[in-house]
Order: sequence, then structure tokens, then C-alpha cells
Amino acid sequence: MADWTKILSRGNVEDRRGMGVGAGVGGAGLLGVIVYLISTFLSGGTINPDDVLNQLQSQVNQQQGQQGQFEGADQYEQFASAVLGSTNDAWRGIFERNGKTYTEPRLVLFRSVTQSGCGLASAEVGPHYCSADQTIYVDETFFDVLQQKLGAQGGDVGEAYVIAHEVGHHVQNQLGIMETVARAQQQDPGSANDLSVALELQADCFAGIWAKSVQGSGVFEPGEINEAIDAAAAVGDDRVQQKVEGQINPEKWTHGSSAQRVEWFNRGVETGSPAKCNTFS
Repeated sequence: MADWTKILSRGNVEDRRGMGVGAGVGGAGLLGVIVYLISTFLSGGTINPDDVLNQLQSQVNQQQGQQGQFEGADQYEQFASAVLGSTNDAWRGIFERNGKTYTEPRLVLFRSVTQSGCGLASAEVGPHYCSADQTIYVDETFFDVLQQKLGAQGGDVGEAYVIAHEVGHHVQNQLGIMETVARAQQQDPGSANDLSVALELQADCFAGIWAKSVQGSGVFEPGEINEAIDAAAAVGDDRVQQKVEGQINPEKWTHGSSAQRVEWFNRGVETGSPAKCNTFS
């Protein structure tokens, strides 16, 4: 296990995990019941009052069960804060050397669903970055899925890679890359998937730059960076499609193949240079 205590910086982490299902949504328990009512109505079914009460009770029970579970900064929150702090150190230095100012992102830990500046953030979406509020959203149970369903070996360095990848999107947002890509996708919808893949691979390369920045600080044990490489491979479009759909369709890729994701992560590690992360050429 990596020694995150060697990282002195701490990132801005908000822990919503102990706030019950749908923390920050303004009553996601009620939202779930409303969705149930609407879906039942649209399907022509009969609404059973007992089912409604059971849904409400389930939400209340789940919320009560989480109360107090995450009081104080637990080990995972400390880990996420240290990783985010290390990415802040890396990118602040790079930005300063290029005459720019780096604005640090926020990271929200949640369970099931929460509110983000981009709408509802759900566990099903996985870790993601919202440019509207410059915040990364992480339900840490995603990493169980990464191991159990996608075959990743797991490990804290692999989880740190995922956070660093989302920080890579924050860097793209800071540099105007995300806006440029979104505009190009609107102008040429046929290239939307290819541009999405390029954006994701660049974020992988940026994650590699972060990994290089902490490699010499004694944080990683020998060979631990392979956990990050393994995680990058596990979330390749071809591997996910094969696991979930039983077939591979490159035309539907949005993040790149396992080989591509590993290649660009390694390029970031080897060069430590954002200029070498031009996936759009």
C-alpha cells in the first residue's frame, strides 16, 4: 500500500456519504417515490399504497443506517484528500511554470446519488467531473465494481489514478480544451465519439503526469504504479463492452481501448510533459 502520509498537501474534499441517500438532492428519497409513481402511471399499472409506503420506509431506513457512519474524517476521506492535494501540487507547479494560475478543484464523496452543478450525480455514472461547478464526484463503491465486474486487481494506487484522471478533465477545463471539444462535437456530430476518446486519453496522459510527480517522493512501493496501469486497462471501452455486452464495437467507443488508455497513461509517466499529451493530432 502506498504511503500517502508523505503527501503533506490536502485537497478540498466534501464528504456527503453520511447524509443519506440522495444527499444534496433536496430529498432524493421522495424523488425515488415520485419516479416510481410516474413510471407506474406511464406503464398503465395500478399504484399500490403499500408499495409507496415500503419505498419511503426503505429510504428512511437506509438514511438512518448511514447516520454517524462517516462522522469525522475517515481513512478514505483522508486518502482522497491526500491524492487530490498531490494533484494540486503537480498542476500548480506546471501552470506556474507556464505563467498561468491553477484553480484547485473540489471533490465530493457520496453514496448512491447526490446533486451536482451538472444535475444528478449517480453511482451508476461512476467517478466523473462536472465543469459547471469544477467538482469531481466519487462514489467509492465504484471501485468494488471495478474489481468484481471489470476484473481490475484493485489497490489504492489504482483508485488514485481514477481521481487523477478526473483532475485531468479539470485541467482540460482550465485550459479551455473541454469547451473547444464540445464546440467541435456540435459542429460535426459524426466526429463526436472520436473527440470524446481523444479527450479521455488526454486525461489519462495527464494522470500519468501526476503519477510521475509523486514517483520520486517515496509514496509508491516498487511496482505499485502497475495498479494504476491495471485500472486504466480495466476501464477501456473494449474490455467494458466485452464484459457487459459480450462483444466489442469500436464505433461506440467514447474513452478508448485498454491498450490506448495504458499507452497514454504511460506516456504521461515517461515524459511528465503536457505538451506530449496531444491526443488530438
